[in-house]
Amino acid sequence: MARQALGKGLSALIPTHLQDLPAADRSSVTEIPTAKIKPNPHQPRTVFAAAELKELADSIKEQGLIQPIVVLKGADGAFTLISGERRLRAAQSLGYQNIPAVVKSEVSPQQLAVWGLIENIQRADLNAMEEARAYKKLVDEFSLTQEEVAQKVGKERATVANSLRLLRLPKEVQDLAENGSLSMGHVRALLAIERPEAQKAMAAAAVREGWSVRMMERSVAEKAPASKKRPAKSARPGNGAELRAFEETLRRLLGTKVALKPKGKAGVIEIHYYSDEELERLMEWMASQK
Repeated sequence: MARQALGKGLSALIPTHLQDLPAADRSSVTEIPTAKIKPNPHQPRTVFAAAELKELADSIKEQGLIQPIVVLKGADGAFTLISGERRLRAAQSLGYQNIPAVVKSEVSPQQLAVWGLIENIQRADLNAMEEARAYKKLVDEFSLTQEEVAQKVGKERATVANSLRLLRLPKEVQDLAENGSLSMGHVRALLAIERPEAQKAMAAAAVREGWSVRMMERSVAEKAPASKKRPAKSARPGNGAELRAFEETLRRLLGTKVALKPKGKAGVIEIHYYSDEELERLMEWMASQK
């Protein structure tokens, strides 16, 4: 049975558009002062690209803010952001003094962390290290197992485990993933090399020479001990880290679970949806790409 993944969870827990809200929440959307909103302390995203925020601000200026943020109201009258930090930052850059919001009164710290992670995974790309650190926070601060983390964010346990392994890489390599110079596929391939200095040298070469993930895998296979080399068949297109990276790209692009299932030299791409509304959204998006 397919795992019920992010495609349903996010729209159920965090509204993606005003019409997605339950009637009770829709009627409770209210304007709150932007100055009274505190950031989500568990926000995994640390890099907010200026160009992307500018595009969002331009859209809000032209069309208005049609998607409310979601906040938690504290006893002191201040609000803690649950979702919508990019929208909040864009609105603030336009000088908005107030912003439409759905106000929640009760959210656990664990749920706040999970929602922050899910929103970023589905709505905008987290870099490899932001995602890994978010998983580690759920494991360390909330005593969750890797399996429990995987269930909460709609991923396989192996995906979470592989992401956490990236935190073993040297800081110099992590920084290259943090700033987008290297992808998840690039840095994951480096885990097959044991020596940190060799990992750093290969990462620098990949950035300098513009290696693809497949080129990185080939170079790692040449440098790694024989016991850690991948079988020859994995060099085919559509295998290994390159396949996983492509699957991850599709999942983030479409905002729902995507599964690539190779069958010899062919294969199947599965796109999951969990409601009529979500199917309609996917159909509209695909039609717009013509």
